[in-house]
Order: sequence, then structure tokens, then C-alpha cells
Amino acid sequence: MPEQYKGDITPDEAWSLLSEDEKAVLVDVRTFAEWKCVGTTNLSSLNKDEILIEWVNFPDGAPNANFVGELEAAISDKETPIYFLCRTGVRSIGAAIAATKAGYKNSYNILEGFEGGPDEDGHRGRTSGWQGRGLPWKH
Repeated sequence: MPEQYKGDITPDEAWSLLSEDEKAVLVDVRTFAEWKCVGTTNLSSLNKDEILIEWVNFPDGAPNANFVGELEAAISDKETPIYFLCRTGVRSIGAAIAATKAGYKNSYNILEGFEGGPDEDGHRGRTSGWQGRGLPWKH
């Protein structure tokens, strides 16, 4: 059976790998509304920009039929290590699988995503995910 995608990593591992490898990129596959209302990663200290490509379209939630084309327009080298991020680490699995099928050999899913799961009060972004782990982000 062909490999679905390279694997799962934690937000901390993603930060370390992005820090260590100048070719590595982060692709945030959340929706435009999530980027604007919740925030995005901040890779400026690494002299990098995150790549924003919706996996599903807002507001209807339909799959982004142009996802692979947008990915190819943003990243031409299919050997590039790509770390896919969504809200909780679910949509990013689909993105990593699609990227792998499109020939990107080093596609990873970031577990917990940007916000992570809800805490005891039902709020996200406090105890897990990119935000909850205190990694750089901006609103």
C-alpha cells in the first residue's frame, strides 16, 4: 500500500523542524475566517511566511477543488518538507494525504493543530495546539 503521508508531528516538533531546515514550510489549511478571526502562526523570527491555502471553502465548507493547484503554485519543489496545520489536526491529515498523492514526498500533519482541543471550560487554544503550547502566533 502506498504511503498516505509522511507522518504526524507535534506543534513543538514542527517549530523545531521549521527552525532547523530553511527549506521546510508550514501550510495552514484553515479557512479565511479562521485566519482573520483566530490568528495565524508567526514564523517571522525564522525569516519565513506561512502559506495559507484553504482545505475547505468558507462559508459553505465545500472542499477546495483548487487545493493541489494552489499548493503547486506556492511550492514547486516536491521534495520540500511541508507541515500542514488546521484547527485541531484533522483537516490537515486530508491535506497531507492530497499533497502526497500529488507527489510531495515529505508531507506531515501537525497534531493538535492551531487551537487544539477544548479545555475543561470548552475553550480552545489554551492548553494544546500551536497557541496552547505558546508557539509564536499573531492575530
